[in-house]
Amino acid sequence: MAVILVDSCIITDLASPESDWFEWSAGTLERLDSTYTLVINPIIYTECSVGYERIEEVEALFEHLGFTMKLIPKEALFLAGKAFLQYRKNQGQKGNVLPDFFIGAHAAVSGYQLITRDRGRFSSYFPSVELIMPNSTSGLN
Repeated sequence: MAVILVDSCIITDLASPESDWFEWSAGTLERLDSTYTLVINPIIYTECSVGYERIEEVEALFEHLGFTMKLIPKEALFLAGKAFLQYRKNQGQKGNVLPDFFIGAHAAVSGYQLITRDRGRFSSYFPSVELIMPNSTSGLN
């Protein structure tokens, strides 16, 4: 079964039914769930945990969603560093973007598709990763 890495923005959409993106994210995950293995990594787990007081709440969230945790391979960690360096050389100024490089590199090295709403850095620095996005050209949407 093919694997899809689920970006934290998709998971936070699910936590807010009033969000503009709730319907798209929930519907897309529901459609993909029977055909693909949906996974997160420690970076995504960490980003999502910010909204919870207790680890048990985060654990319950991911258990309910049925997402598996995959560790980030060393090759992906190395690639994330190189891609982040290139971002800085390209005059990238945002300071809070390093998690995106870990996520993108993980998908690239592992051959995973990535479901996200954040095209920018993923498509620029990890062009081999197939993105599943709203209005994407992927056959999945």
